[in-house]
Amino acid sequence: MATDGQSPKKSESDNEEGKSLLSETLKKVFTAGVSAAFMTEESIRSYLGEMKLPKEVLQVLLASAAKSKDEITQRMGKEIVSMIQKIDLVKEFSKFAENHKFKITAEVEILKKDPSSHKD
Repeated sequence: MATDGQSPKKSESDNEEGKSLLSETLKKVFTAGVSAAFMTEESIRSYLGEMKLPKEVLQVLLASAAKSKDEITQRMGKEIVSMIQKIDLVKEFSKFAENHKFKITAEVEILKKDPSSHKD
């Protein structure tokens, strides 16, 4: 028997609710961490603010999100540069020119100079 006046069933129920709350909180933090690279700092704050996290934890998560954004930006930049460097522009423009006609239209107008503005 329980000595604190609570039944063992009630203690187990409270323990399960605590585990469920912790599990749900961890899921939200993980989800926020994964999606933080695509969120603004303010939206991360509002999302995590609902969970009543300590200020220190929130700061660590925001710093981690900023670092993740920087890493993703750098990697994407490197990948894009790498892809562009592999493109042979002369070859691609040559293929384009072989399959397309170029039509250039120009209009030329010749005007007589105004004699008063002409100085000899």
